[in-house]
This record gives sequence, structure tokens and C-alpha cells, in this order.
Amino acid sequence: MTPRDALREAENRGFDLVEVAPKATPPVCRIMDYGKYRYEQKKRARESRKHQHTVSVKEIKYRPKIDKHDFDFKTNHVREFLAEGNKVRVTIMFRGRELAHQEFGREIIQRVIEATTDLCVGEYDAGQVKMEGRNMSLVLTPTK
Repeated sequence: MTPRDALREAENRGFDLVEVAPKATPPVCRIMDYGKYRYEQKKRARESRKHQHTVSVKEIKYRPKIDKHDFDFKTNHVREFLAEGNKVRVTIMFRGRELAHQEFGREIIQRVIEATTDLCVGEYDAGQVKMEGRNMSLVLTPTK
């Protein structure tokens, strides 16, 4: 059918001529109500967004001189976030002269990694720990 005939047919029926597959040879067109078609596409897009799971990055902050109970409490939160499927940024906050003893922060991060190995993906090493100003951080990724 020629494009002119298709347009005339669409107008007679009160619909629009919509190009469905422009890269096909010859291009494929349909006679349809374009407003209704756009509405249904938006509706499908909304539904698919509704069913998507967005992974957020949760952050748990530690101090280098953290007590055992506080460490266990915060690490339990890290485990809960990983179990829910969220990424977790473990941050060690240094104050004053603590910055000279970064090995304490690395020990805390190592203890967190050991406590969450069953819920995390892969191996973590010192190269993945980042120093940003007075904060040392590492992002833990949950297993699927």
C-alpha cells in the first residue's frame, strides 16, 4: 500500500498512521489511535518502574576507638542492610591526632569484613579502602 493510500485510509477511519518499525525494509506502519498508544506506553513504563528494585547505598559510621558492644551493634545493622540487598558504605571517622594512626581504622574495616563475609560479594583488600579527608571508607556489595 502506498503511503498516500494509507494516510487516506487512516483519516477515513478517524485514526492516525503510525510508523512502528522505521528501520525495516520497507518501513512498517499501523493505523491506530496514537493518543491511546502513547497512554498505554506510559502506563507500561510506570508499571515496570513500580516493579523495579532500586539499590540504595546505606552508610554506617564507625570511630577508631569504638567499644565492642557499639561495634557489634553497628555491624548487626550492616548485616541487616546487606541481607535486604542494599550496598553499605562503612566509614571510619578520624578526629584530631587519630588521623596519624590509620591502622586502627583499617583494623575496624577488616573486622567488619570478617563479620559480613557470608553476605558480601568477593574479597576485599586494602586497595579498595579510600581515604577522603578525615574519613576512611569501603563499600560492601551484597550477594545476589
